[in-house]
Amino acid sequence: MSRHKQKTAPGRNLRLADQILKDLAIIIQREIDMSRAGLITLSGIELTADYAHAKVYFTVLGAEVQQAQSLLNEKAGWFHSLLFKLLHIHTVPTLHFFHDPQLKHGIAMSALIDQANLPGQYAGVPDEPLDKP
Repeated sequence: MSRHKQKTAPGRNLRLADQILKDLAIIIQREIDMSRAGLITLSGIELTADYAHAKVYFTVLGAEVQQAQSLLNEKAGWFHSLLFKLLHIHTVPTLHFFHDPQLKHGIAMSALIDQANLPGQYAGVPDEPLDKP
């Protein structure tokens, strides 16, 4: 165990992650051509404890996921330098972009729920109450 354990203020990691996510969303909107990468939405970020690396999760509409991900990872160094100018912290994390599949899973679950709620799906179960006047 290290003698010099780094102490951080409670919640600092979350506050910094939120600020990076907000600033990065503005940078991406300004710097990336939507016709090339589609509509990119940042959905979350995970910072390491030492703030050296950040996993940035995104969703994309109007383009292929692989194309958007490769473009974002290609420009990660440029985003890092712009974040360094905006944030007044000693260590700005290295950015790594990952597609967030939760939106796709949510849409699939919603479709399954809608399908299960269709009338007449279950044999022997009445669609309407029996005591109809």
